[in-house]
Parts: sequence; C-alpha cells; structure tokens
Amino acid sequence: MSKLLIQNARITNEGRSFEGYVFTDGAFILSVGEMCDGQLAVLQQEADRIVNAKGKWLLPGVIDDQVHFREPGLTHKGDIASESRAAVAGGVTTFMDMPNTKPQTTTLPELEWKFRRASETSVANYSFFFGGTNDNLDEICKLDRSRIPGLKLFLGSSTGNMLVDNKDTLERVFSEAGMLIAVHAEKEEIIRKNIAYYTSQFGEDLDIHFHSKIRSEEACYASSSEAVELATRLGSRLHILHLSTAKELSLLTNAIPLHEKKITGEVCVHHLWFHDGDYAKYGNRIKWNPSIKTEKDRDALRAAVNDDIIDIVATDHAPHLLAEKEGNCLKASSGGPLVQHSLLAMLDLVSAGCFTLEKVVDKMAHMPADLFHIDRRGYIRPGYYADLVLIDAEKDTPVTKDSLLYKCGWSPFEGHTFKHAIAQTYVNGTLVYDGQKVDDVVHGMEVHYLYH
Repeated sequence: MSKLLIQNARITNEGRSFEGYVFTDGAFILSVGEMCDGQLAVLQQEADRIVNAKGKWLLPGVIDDQVHFREPGLTHKGDIASESRAAVAGGVTTFMDMPNTKPQTTTLPELEWKFRRASETSVANYSFFFGGTNDNLDEICKLDRSRIPGLKLFLGSSTGNMLVDNKDTLERVFSEAGMLIAVHAEKEEIIRKNIAYYTSQFGEDLDIHFHSKIRSEEACYASSSEAVELATRLGSRLHILHLSTAKELSLLTNAIPLHEKKITGEVCVHHLWFHDGDYAKYGNRIKWNPSIKTEKDRDALRAAVNDDIIDIVATDHAPHLLAEKEGNCLKASSGGPLVQHSLLAMLDLVSAGCFTLEKVVDKMAHMPADLFHIDRRGYIRPGYYADLVLIDAEKDTPVTKDSLLYKCGWSPFEGHTFKHAIAQTYVNGTLVYDGQKVDDVVHGMEVHYLYH
C-alpha cells in the first residue's frame, strides 16, 4: 500500500473550509486534520509521497448521477474509456451511466456486460442505471439493489421502446420496483401538440429558438407532476432528473432533511449556465432535452440550489458528433458533452457570486452520495475512499478543441476560459490525472449502495 500525504491544502468539506491535510493509505483516507495538528509531523515521516498543496483547494471528487457514455452501440461518439478519461480530467471521480444505449440496458445480461466493460476500461468509479420499459418488470424484480443506483424511466420521448407510457405498467413499477425511480419527465402528448402547432404556423424548418417552445414548461410540469402524484400515492422513492423550469420547483421541498425526502430533484450544469437568449450565439450546441428555458427559469433554479429545494447538480453528459447536431430543431440531436468542465463551470459560478464553494461541494459530492446511499464516497472522511480533486484557483483553463478529451471532439464551452484549473484528481487514492494527462493504467471501482 502507498501512503500519501496532501498538506497545506484549503480543504472544503461538510460545510466548512480550513487549511489542512489528508493522509491516505492505498484506496482509503486514514486521517484528516488541520495544519496545526500535532499528528502531522508523524504522518510526514510515514508518508511515501507528500504533495504540497499550498494555495490550492482540496475537494471530494464529483459524483455525477447522470451521464450517457454511449457504450455499447453508439461508440462512434463516446465510450466508457474516452468519457471516463474526460470525467477525471474534470474532477468527476464517480459516474452513473444511463441505459439508452444499443442494446438498451433493460435486461440483466446487458447490465452485466456494462459492468464487465467498465472494469476493463473505466478510469473513474462506475455504476449503471437499469432501464424500465412497458414490459420488463420481471427483470426489474431480479435486480441486486446494492449494485445499481436505481431504475431509469423515460416519461417523454426516447430511443426505441424506452418510453414508458402504459398507465398500468407505471402503476406497477411505482408500487413494486422497491428502489429509487429516476425519471426524465416531459409529456409526450404536449410535445407532439406543440410540434403540430408550430409546424402548421411556420413550416417544418424550425430553427433552434422553437425548441424550448416545443419542449415547453407545460410539457415538463405536466409530466413531473404526474410522476410526483404516482410516487406520493404509492409511497415510491422518486428522483426527478434535469429540472429545467421554475414551475417544477413547487413539486419539491426543503422543509425536511434529505434523508427524509422520498421525492428529490436534480439540476444540470447547462440549465444553471445558459438561458434561451443564448440560442442566438450557440445554436444547436445547447440543444438539450429538456430544453434550455428562460433567464427567469435559470435564476430560479440557481436559487433552488442555494435553498436546498434542488438536491444535486449533475451533467446529463450526452455526446453527439457535430454532424449529428446539424439541422433544424426537429432534426438536430439533443445533448452535449459536459463532464470535463462541469466542476469548472460551477466554480466560475462561485466566482460570479451565484454559489459558495461549500454549496458546490455539497451538491456535487456530498448530496449525491447521501441521496443514493453510496458506500463510503462523497466526503473527505477517515475510512472513506480517497476520491479527491485538487483545484488550482490561480490558473485559468481555456477551452480549446485540442484540450478536449471527449470522443465527439467539441464542447459548448469552446472559446470560454474558466477561472480555475483541475490540478490533480485521485480515484481510490491513486493519482489518475496530474493536470496534464490521464493515467490510463488506473482503473476505477464498481460503486456499491447501502439499501436500508
């Protein structure tokens, strides 16, 4: 086992920041203390390696609960190896991958294939959602709850047969699944009605500005509120992914602590950063489902993060080739790559006064670990896995095409310069990113969940 001492760091963890050290042995944190701690001199003698982090921030690694790493079947635009490399370069040490691949992760053999593949190629810690369909409840009932974060349901349009729109199936899934149900909530009927209306008025060649009119506030709220009604009536554990509207915030609460909540919500970095006035500059590069909404919606989402109405911040990292992003708003693919820059984007919002550093750590590391009951991750604590990120607060990060690790080769942030840099990323106590390159020899670990 290699013993590592990171000292003179500004550690931000569990709501406080202090000058201190972290001492690790192999995959685990052994001790955490302040620089005046009398134990430090002993640890300096024991350490095999000492990192002087003076002037740098030390944070727990980011846990991203929503990524699409595109493997199997869509590997021309991303795979577990390429996107996990981008993730650790961005300070993301753990990811939860979504099931809409080819084939879809809706059977136990397909789930096992992903676990095997990640064990061979992922440099980050990994986990996989299982996909619900209108006809796979028997498979859902066989799942090992300690190995998956939950069940993913698409309540709006999706790939293949993953649109779950059978009311009897939804009732059964919400009452019988026995695990967290994460939903993409957009009402398909409203989306279709909006498409029909706008194409009848303006023709088939609708530009990107129509996207947020088609995938509207009404489409989001109608679906989210139906999911909340189901979960409330049937006592289910519901997690609403990528909230994009102010109106949906009324479905959530901050009146009780996270461990008592049965209905929780996530917001993605792009919905905290962009608004519909940015379509003119970025075009289809910021086309996501759910769509980017108004500046008022964006500001309400930011406030909800600060007020703990929204529980976690993630990415919905979904790479496409730029060629697939071309065309009008009905044809261009929705989604974009984000994991290499999600933490840096949030740190820029800290600099802008939108959030505190403590809040960012809470929403990107602590709360994902707590919400999903992850085993010993998400905090800088003795006995926990040493998933750590060292931030250089004095160094900029310009986003250029040649700096991108995404297989798709582009970013909506190209041309922007972030005010911070990822100096080092540790996965299970091993340096996997040194600020310049990723160590492909490092392999992440399967994440485990503590179900009560």
